[in-house]
Amino acid sequence: MGTEDRPIRILLVEDDVALSTITSDFLELHGFEVTVESNGSDAAKAFSSNAYDLCILDVMLPGLDGFLLAKKIRKVDESVPVVFLTARSMPEDRIEGFKSGCDDYILKPFSAEELILRIRAILKRCNLIQGQVKTSSFIKIGKYLFDERNMSLSLEDDIQTLTRREAELLKYFAQRQNQLLPRDEVLKAVWGTDDYFIGRSMDVFITRLRKRLKGDSTIGIVNIHGSGFKLEVKENEI
Repeated sequence: MGTEDRPIRILLVEDDVALSTITSDFLELHGFEVTVESNGSDAAKAFSSNAYDLCILDVMLPGLDGFLLAKKIRKVDESVPVVFLTARSMPEDRIEGFKSGCDDYILKPFSAEELILRIRAILKRCNLIQGQVKTSSFIKIGKYLFDERNMSLSLEDDIQTLTRREAELLKYFAQRQNQLLPRDEVLKAVWGTDDYFIGRSMDVFITRLRKRLKGDSTIGIVNIHGSGFKLEVKENEI
């Protein structure tokens, strides 16, 4: 089960460690790829940096509650399915959940089998299973939206088409925003070697990417002398 070339990716946000472990294990047993976050703010950052096909959110979370998290997720991707998995059972909670953009509202305690059936129904409705796939996968980089599958970088109405090597390099940085990446690590990951002369070529590609990203002053690929590179992205509202 999944898209044409990968499993369905789920972002599970739950601060009860035991419950999140059981739930993620059950989802993975059924073929899903699961990322677990226990803090609403961390989950918002994770969603802004990675492509997910569906989000499962608790409501009562540290950092940022599930209702606000869902609204922030909707600002980044208004079509990604959102499911609340929560003990908040009051009618006003359900109403707030659907107002924030959820596709389903499931109460704890819940049946794991029912959760799987509900997820599959949502994915089928969104054409994410049974042979239908998303046309692209997006990674948010500051104000830019990077379409890794179609190798494009967009800022509002300005769309740039990247070369394959530019796209591979940008994807590696984008998936590790604000992390220090050793020079030889980047070379081996993208080029398959840390050869000195290939390193000179990488410097050229990094210069190109800096020019492509110049439309947003809050981001930049920084050279950390003697250490490597970092795609710095200042924290902002998603």
